Amino acid sequence: MLLAPVAAALAASGFWALAQPQERVVRIAARKFVYLPQEVTLKKGVPVVLEFTAEDVVMGFNAPDFNVRADIIPGQPARVRFTPDKLGEFTYLCDIFCGDGHERMTGLLRVVA
Repeated sequence: MLLAPVAAALAASGFWALAQPQERVVRIAARKFVYLPQEVTLKKGVPVVLEFTAEDVVMGFNAPDFNVRADIIPGQPARVRFTPDKLGEFTYLCDIFCGDGHERMTGLLRVVA
């Protein structure tokens, strides 16, 4: 009798865990003066980790529409976790000067339903 509430709580928490969307990992390489891939499609409400690597110089990642940013240091993966909460196309950019061509270093986050 005393175990029934505990079992119900465990079952409910297990159901809640199953109902949560799985985190998606997207790997992006930052190179002078491009992100590869330049376009990433995400689903609204699905948690994502953008994992950046750089090979040559320190770069930045800034997605102002989602209020997320990171420094990308060669040899150290940079991870940004967030859940897209709006539909549309959103530009991200390098916000650390990385040489001539820096101002063209942008990418696109496309968020779909």
